[in-house]
Amino acid sequence: TDRVYRNLKDYLTLDEFKHLEVHLVKENMIISEHASSHVKFMHGIKVLMAKNYIDNLSEEVKKGKNKKAQLGYYPQQAPVGYSNVDGPEGKRIIVPDPIKSKFVKRLFDLYSSGAYSVEELRKKLFEEGFNHKGKMYSKPKMLYILHDCFYIGKFIYNGVIYDGKHEPIISVELFNSVQKLFNQSKARAHDVEFIYTGLIRCGHCGCQLTAELKKGKYVY
Repeated sequence: TDRVYRNLKDYLTLDEFKHLEVHLVKENMIISEHASSHVKFMHGIKVLMAKNYIDNLSEEVKKGKNKKAQLGYYPQQAPVGYSNVDGPEGKRIIVPDPIKSKFVKRLFDLYSSGAYSVEELRKKLFEEGFNHKGKMYSKPKMLYILHDCFYIGKFIYNGVIYDGKHEPIISVELFNSVQKLFNQSKARAHDVEFIYTGLIRCGHCGCQLTAELKKGKYVY
């Protein structure tokens, strides 16, 4: 039963096919519209047991990831500049990538100088060999890297900041200088003065949100 249905929606979907017979060989059971009420009842219980197994498995995975985060180990895929490898006792750990970590350090160094925009650095580093499967990193991805505290030895998981066990790529001073440059950047100029100008940023890429006036009265 637990191979046929992964959730209750699957069960309801198959139940709608009135002329369908499902032969559960291992359980010696045939489910159809002509099956007895007892067979249907027992099958329904097994469906709920299968769902409970999936729900419990999901809970255990979440518990394991939270526990790993509390111990200082990032429980997800390593960000750009790092790699997931097998560590002591067979545990997966995160270490700096010997090539891409240098590009990440260079990205922070160049941006902190104030001489380059993110778009310029995106193209410049691509020409130097910084890429993902041969393709240039997007501007939002570059901005995300420049805002990610993972590179100073911390990480955010489920809204909580943890001190990581991984090796930092850049210093806290360099990271803070980059964030300061972002905070000092000016919002887009408008003929109309909007409230909150320069105060709202995108939670994903860190760029400032701008406002527009449509039809002379609608603010977007």
